[in-house]
Amino acid sequence: MTVAEAASKMDAGDLGAFLADITASYNETQQDIQLMRLADYFGRAFAAVSPAQFPWLKTFKESSVAKLVDIPLSHVSDDVYKISVEWIGQRSIEALGSFVLWSLDSILADLATHQGVAKGSKKAVQQASSKSQVAIFVVLAMVLRRRPEVLISLLPVMRGSPKYEGQDKLPITVWLVAQASLGDLVVGLYLWVQFLLPILSSKSSSNPLCRDLILQSVERILSYPKARPILLNGAVRKGEHIVPPSALDLLMRVSFPTPSARVKATERFEAVYPTLKEIALAGSPGSKTMRQVTQQILKNSVKAVNEGIPDLSKEASGLFIWCLTQNPECYRQWDILYLDNLDASVVLLKKISDEWKEHSVKHASLDPLRETLKSFREKNDKALAAGDDVARHSLLKDADKYCKQILGRLSQGHGCMKSMVLVSVALAVGAAVMSQNIQPGDIKKFVAMFNLPPTL
Repeated sequence: MTVAEAASKMDAGDLGAFLADITASYNETQQDIQLMRLADYFGRAFAAVSPAQFPWLKTFKESSVAKLVDIPLSHVSDDVYKISVEWIGQRSIEALGSFVLWSLDSILADLATHQGVAKGSKKAVQQASSKSQVAIFVVLAMVLRRRPEVLISLLPVMRGSPKYEGQDKLPITVWLVAQASLGDLVVGLYLWVQFLLPILSSKSSSNPLCRDLILQSVERILSYPKARPILLNGAVRKGEHIVPPSALDLLMRVSFPTPSARVKATERFEAVYPTLKEIALAGSPGSKTMRQVTQQILKNSVKAVNEGIPDLSKEASGLFIWCLTQNPECYRQWDILYLDNLDASVVLLKKISDEWKEHSVKHASLDPLRETLKSFREKNDKALAAGDDVARHSLLKDADKYCKQILGRLSQGHGCMKSMVLVSVALAVGAAVMSQNIQPGDIKKFVAMFNLPPTL
């Protein structure tokens, strides 16, 4: 019997009566048993489906993520699905977490069995007890779609564990994230960042198939209707960014590698990077969370600029300057990092100087920049007097040159502002004279108030 045929024979009324019965038979502390009974129910429903009719491992390896996400739940009727997920939604996170791990262990045991057979192992791995592997996938998919946050609760158990990680298990992990994404896009992206993105910095990152699956997974999340506003609105979840600074740093590096390291997947990373970056930078300006985020991004950006990769340096420089505009405390951080990252500081100072008109208007106040540049000049003078090596001497000279240029522009801006004040006061005085409301000594008061020249 095929999966579709078995699913078509399921009766929603019978399932409803069964769920009512097990709910009454087991108390609140036995919800894990209730979930196991539900798996047994679906196990009986799909018992006639042979492994040949549901070659899940082969299908997972050969299918796109778009097709993978519907396996095998697409065959279950809407009525059966609705009754099931409504009941599942009333179970505790703890009970659901236990069930998810039990289900995963069953799937991984079946995977190990297939791998043992493929390698010619004489000793087959014992498969977890289940009347049908289809049933495990069906109930697990319903749990993850209805309560996707259960996977977040399992992060401490699953992340970093050889039992749940590995290149051979990647299609399963992609399937799990895809199911959770259907329940909650924000949770889905968070899980993608936690489970799949780190693989890009591991040995598996050189595998084109791994990169493709990871990209397909996030491309699908970002392609959902209204995905961008939904993800931006949920960018900070319980005080934590769903795309934290460490993830943004990794995304930046795979999107802007050295020319020799560019691969076919690079363009796809470049395509998703702007939206993921926007989500990473979203948040309430001035909040404690954003202050921490900007300081971490600034630290990561300095390292990236130091590497001297043109595209990476350009992107990292932009992020660095964005941090300065968002958090004045980042200037103090730069002051600390300055001499130890002189190469990067020269690049950043040059960018600010060259693009002054664009950058100057983005700062709420230019005072922190002015004070930082003065500090840089003092450090430059001391370092130059100490007689550093020729290469460092040249960098210090370049840095000092850009500091002078920016300080000059800051002075010009201050002069323009003073002139505007003079004009405004003169107009105010003139208006008062014309209206004949000016009193003796008012002009002197204006002059004293704004510290203006007596000749006014």
